[in-house]
Amino acid sequence: MKNFTVERLSFDTLTELPNAWQNSDYQELLRNMSYDNPEEIEPAELKAMCLMSLTDLEPNEAAELVLNYLFADQLNAGQVENLAHQMLTEKLWEENPELSQHEGFFKATQLLYEAYNGKFPRTEAVQFQVQLTAAEPDGLTVFEEQPEAPVLRLLAQGMPDNTLLKRLFSEQLAGTSFPEAQDILWQLRKIKSEGQSVVFEVVSSAYWLDDFKYADTYEATTQADTSPEEES
Repeated sequence: MKNFTVERLSFDTLTELPNAWQNSDYQELLRNMSYDNPEEIEPAELKAMCLMSLTDLEPNEAAELVLNYLFADQLNAGQVENLAHQMLTEKLWEENPELSQHEGFFKATQLLYEAYNGKFPRTEAVQFQVQLTAAEPDGLTVFEEQPEAPVLRLLAQGMPDNTLLKRLFSEQLAGTSFPEAQDILWQLRKIKSEGQSVVFEVVSSAYWLDDFKYADTYEATTQADTSPEEES
C-alpha cells in the first residue's frame, strides 16, 4: 500500500475523444462505402467527405458500417445489426455490458452524431490532469506496470461514496485485481515526472469519472494489481 497526495490540476468535458479518428480511418471507411481512390482526397477534406458519404446511407446502415470497421473481429453480423439500431437511442458506451467495447462505441457514436447532426445520442467524455505525489521515495514504482488500476484507485477516493465507480467496483478498488481499469481509463498519458511526483492526463467517459471534477487536493492510498505468478 502506497500513500499519495492527489491534486486535480484541470478538468474539461469533451464530446470527442482526442485522436480517435485518423485520416487513414476516413480513407478506409470511404473504401468500405465503395468510394474510388479515397487516397487522392486532400487530407483536409477527408473527414468532411467521409461524413457526407455516411449521410448518403440510412442512419442504421451507417452505424452498421462504422461498427463493422471498428469491431471486425469481435461482433458477428447479427450483433452489428442489433447494435446499430440500439445506437440511435442508447448510449452504448455506458449501457453495453461489454466494458472492453465502450471506447469503440463512443468513437462510433461521436462520428455518427456529427454526421447526422444529432440523430444519435450526444457523447460526453472527460479529460483532466492530476498530480500524484508519493509519500515514500519508491512510491511511483506502483505505476511502472499497468498503471491504470493504481491510478483509478487514487481517483476513486476523491469522489463521493455513491459514485457509480465505487458502487460497481468496490471489491476491485480495495483489492489487487482490477482488469476492468484499462477499459475505464480510455487514455492514460504520463505528462511529466519529477522527484516523487507524476502528472497523468486521463481521458474517460463522463459516466465513470464526471464526479472527479469536484475533487479537491486529498490524501489517498493505492496498490498495484498482482499478477497470477505473484499470487501463486
